[in-house]
Amino acid sequence: MWGSAAGAKLHGRGRTARWRGGAAARLRPLLVAATILAVGGLLVGASPEEFFSMASLPLGFELSARHRRVGLSQNGVFAFGFLGELDSDGGGGDGLLVAVWYNVGGGAEKVPVWAAGGGIRVSRGATIRLSADGSLLVFDGRRDGFAVWSSNTANLGVKSASLLGNGNLVLSAGGERSAAAVWESFGSPTNTLLPGQPLRFPQSLRALPSGGGAASSYSLTVTRLGEISLVWEDNVTYWSSGAMNASAAMVEARLQADGVFGLFDAGGATAWFRLSEDFKDPTVALRHLRIDLDGNLRIYSWVAAESSWKISWQAVQNQCDVFGFCGLYSLCGFNSSGPACKCLAVAAAPSSGGCGRIADLGSCGGAAVAMRALENTVLHSLYPPRDAEALMSSEACRRYCLDDSSCIAVTVKNDGSGLCTIKRSSFIAGYSYSAVAATSFLKTCLVPQAVSGMAAAAAQGFHGGAVDSRRRRQDSTAAIALVLLITAGVFLTAELLLFWFVVRRRRRRLDVGDIRRPVSVAEELQVKMLHGDLVRLSIEEVEILTGGFRAKLGPTVFKGFLSHRATVTAKLLTGAVVSEREFLIQVVALSRAGGHQNLVAMKGFSFGSEKKILLYEYVRGCSLDRWLARRRVDRCGGGWRQRMNVAVGVARALRHLHLGCKTSIAHGNLKAANVLIADGDPATKVADYGLQKLRQPAADSSPETLPERDVFMLGVIFLQLVSGRGGAAAGELYSSASRACREGELEGFIDGRLKVCGNGGDGGEGREAVERAMRLALWCMQESPKLRPSIAEVVAVLESSLSLELPPSP
Repeated sequence: MWGSAAGAKLHGRGRTARWRGGAAARLRPLLVAATILAVGGLLVGASPEEFFSMASLPLGFELSARHRRVGLSQNGVFAFGFLGELDSDGGGGDGLLVAVWYNVGGGAEKVPVWAAGGGIRVSRGATIRLSADGSLLVFDGRRDGFAVWSSNTANLGVKSASLLGNGNLVLSAGGERSAAAVWESFGSPTNTLLPGQPLRFPQSLRALPSGGGAASSYSLTVTRLGEISLVWEDNVTYWSSGAMNASAAMVEARLQADGVFGLFDAGGATAWFRLSEDFKDPTVALRHLRIDLDGNLRIYSWVAAESSWKISWQAVQNQCDVFGFCGLYSLCGFNSSGPACKCLAVAAAPSSGGCGRIADLGSCGGAAVAMRALENTVLHSLYPPRDAEALMSSEACRRYCLDDSSCIAVTVKNDGSGLCTIKRSSFIAGYSYSAVAATSFLKTCLVPQAVSGMAAAAAQGFHGGAVDSRRRRQDSTAAIALVLLITAGVFLTAELLLFWFVVRRRRRRLDVGDIRRPVSVAEELQVKMLHGDLVRLSIEEVEILTGGFRAKLGPTVFKGFLSHRATVTAKLLTGAVVSEREFLIQVVALSRAGGHQNLVAMKGFSFGSEKKILLYEYVRGCSLDRWLARRRVDRCGGGWRQRMNVAVGVARALRHLHLGCKTSIAHGNLKAANVLIADGDPATKVADYGLQKLRQPAADSSPETLPERDVFMLGVIFLQLVSGRGGAAAGELYSSASRACREGELEGFIDGRLKVCGNGGDGGEGREAVERAMRLALWCMQESPKLRPSIAEVVAVLESSLSLELPPSP
């Protein structure tokens, strides 16, 4: 049975931090909207809430969640304060949002358009305060008076706060509305774009979490190529506008009041656009663009006559094309009411917690396995979200997976292409409906109990009238005979499959359609090259791939070439003295960890008595120390954002190694030379992780653990990024950075090629952001490991805008 799609959404991981830290033309459509709504009696009238104007709030203003006070824009269309519940699309409330929302529909349609901290929830004892130093702060009664969110505008000249008629919450440098804006909510979007609000690289929209749940896995981003994309988990793009013929710095995404959503260059020319169904409809007063929890991007229009919002455009027309829409172990399809989800497991239905895992093939014991055919179905891996591809017939693809113990499922396109996608991750999902031109095969256990159970389940679907006892006895006898025949057939089939598999391994030949030919080392490695799927090669085979170890990339690193010009990196391990069993255990663990986007993925290995080699993906680019050495003078803001992206990438890689693996893995040798900056790829890659367990341990009297040492070296990398000195010693960097922060003279430490622009910038770059990174680095480099933050705390600070104090003096 198809179940409701609402209970099977796939959510990402939430993030917490423990440390503290205008033009009249744009407003005119909303002023007209307010007039229409007021005449229609749709604005909030009598209500238990107390409303006040937010035309200009002075320093010292405070708003408590215990009092039902709500600030209104001058036109009354927008409200600001504590929001207890989301609309029906946003889910119920677990705690309160600090938000800006639409104040239409008699107050019933409280649709949030911005939320502090991306949707953090606070208690009824929370307060909002515009402090005397100019920071807008949110305090939660459960956090002992510590600010859980800040605008980070202390001592920047803020004099007042205003909620404009276009929905923009602004902190101004003067008491007048015309005063310069120091901070605005339009510059820190959450899930919604309002008319006139720009979205520029590297900003993004992310769906507000439902209640107190985890953050959404879906986001809308503006890429470096100047396109807008819907992305799942930051690494799978399932919808895009297409690349523009302009740089990202010249492009912004914007929704216009008349219903045009598009990309615009610096001159205002339209590079790409889409129109809402009610484009230029004079009866539509309000519109907004929102990314929803189901991963779709939609334009909503306010229908005054019905006092409700309607969808006037959506990016992904087929909801099943949204990657991972139904979640793990499930299929997206359609029923009479629209998109719906069902579980991959037989006789299972989606629940509020999603679908249960598919059968564990490891529990089959000595029984044979079979391939369950799923017509009109596409399956794909979610973790990691990559599949291997090969060209072969449907039958050859099915048999390939059946014979490969690491294969979980395959999908064959029925469009004449002969494309077979191979899934070796058990974390799979997909979509299935009549228009899908593909067939999937899912590996299952083939046991007599399962066969008889399926037969019994099928029999329950047939209900006739009265059946005499003789017919029942005949059916019973036939069923017993059928089970016995199937049982005998299963064991015979298992013996034949085992014999065929042994012969096949000895001949090392691949059956592709009706043609049998030898498989080259390069081809076999390319077919099996998938995260989590290792290929073991002999030393001779590695010599073939590397051309006799001639293409040298480093002292012990060589380039290897596969078919179709694909490239790998071969690393010759020095000092590896572990046994073969210990080597294999550690290599398998490292290959599973390498599925993260910020880690260089392991592809294979070779174990010999004298040489031990690891094969990795080839990253075209250079190491961080060389990258810093060749940087030119950067433009204001852009260079610092790029360096911060590198810092965040390295920190996320360490977090995955320390906390995201089944067994915690320490890098053990983190340094600028092991951080790779890929050409044309925004993702930073960390190499040489976890190899210390494969080498002879060196005598070390240090009291710190390897993960604590990783955090220390991460601080060193932060300071190298700020100073531009990729080869500087840790002690020298720490002393110079500490002195610069305490004396307030950062210019002598910051890389002269970085033109830091005050405290502005599209993303809040500038002196304050650089100083936060330096303070975080100093915390990481504390002499006592107990004073250093955990890697989770480091990432939380990097991904937030909370203030950070200096660590204690040594």
